[in-house]
Amino acid sequence: MIDTADLQRLRDSLADDLARVTSDRDLQHVRDRYLGRRTGLLAGVWSRIAKAPAAERPALGRLANELKQQVEAALDARRASLPRGAAVERLDVTLPGRVPAIGHRHPLTVLRDRIEAIFGRMGFEIVDGPETEDDDHNFEALNMPADHPSRDMQDTLYLKTPLPRPVMAIGHRGAPRKAGEGAPATLLRTHTSNMQIRYMREHEPPLRIIAPGRVYRRDNLDLTHTPMFQQVEGVVVGEGITLADLKGTLTAFLRELFDPGTPVTFRPSYFPYTEPSAEAYIGCPFCNQAGCAVCKRTGWLEILGSGMVHPAVFEAVGYDPERYTGFAWGMGIERVAMLKYRVDDIRVFYENDLRLLEQFPP
Repeated sequence: MIDTADLQRLRDSLADDLARVTSDRDLQHVRDRYLGRRTGLLAGVWSRIAKAPAAERPALGRLANELKQQVEAALDARRASLPRGAAVERLDVTLPGRVPAIGHRHPLTVLRDRIEAIFGRMGFEIVDGPETEDDDHNFEALNMPADHPSRDMQDTLYLKTPLPRPVMAIGHRGAPRKAGEGAPATLLRTHTSNMQIRYMREHEPPLRIIAPGRVYRRDNLDLTHTPMFQQVEGVVVGEGITLADLKGTLTAFLRELFDPGTPVTFRPSYFPYTEPSAEAYIGCPFCNQAGCAVCKRTGWLEILGSGMVHPAVFEAVGYDPERYTGFAWGMGIERVAMLKYRVDDIRVFYENDLRLLEQFPP
């Protein structure tokens, strides 16, 4: 049992203890003695109130609450009255130092830098350009007519505001557009192939470029899709370029990016801006080609699309398709990162989870 006399004795005891306080450390000991959650004196008061007769508990509870407030006020007042500097703890210079937190590069940045470095050693130039594009550079010049499925509004993010241009705009290789033509459709680029067109219209062959950057599509966010992602696309143009050059270049790139022993194969495919076209596959790194759920029991994973540049693309940029040949390719950086770093959900690259980011070099 507990009564008001017990509470008064606690007040008197607190006053005596506070009178002996000379430092912040002493004050903390007093605080712990009275307000400690398990062993504090007030915690014992509450446990004794719980055993009191039901009729007496409300009054005792109010008194206990008042006592707690008084204790807290008395502690704060005593802290304020301590001499200046008494509350400062001494610095223990023998303690080991704390290692400062160092930021880490994002895995997509690490991979993009790695890709750029590999192609840079091969003699490729890295180009960048606008993410807001017109219909001509994004579709028309890449041999994608108006009825091509990739132009479907479900895939492309069109903008209401057209790109400004003068009344007499210069087309590719100096061919003027007619005055009075309407402004072209404006969109967020769906691939970085737009930079291949822009570069080829300003430079004569031979050329070797890669164009990394962000692209946008009307995709739902799920395990393998996101409306904004990154691509690296490249093109090589010159005289006498063959399919063998394509296979040799991309095989060397993939084996340096993944592992020198990585199996690489090519399978026929279709892209409107290349002919013939092929998809490159690597041996599944998850099962070593034994067959698993990731590779759908085939032992192979598609890694990029490629092909010989279509003559219609050369005509759109003013190159002579009878004289020049070339090859192009494209791949998603996130898809490559998922394979290389064994990540099964593309969304984690955009969630800023430190458990992932801290695994990569600063």
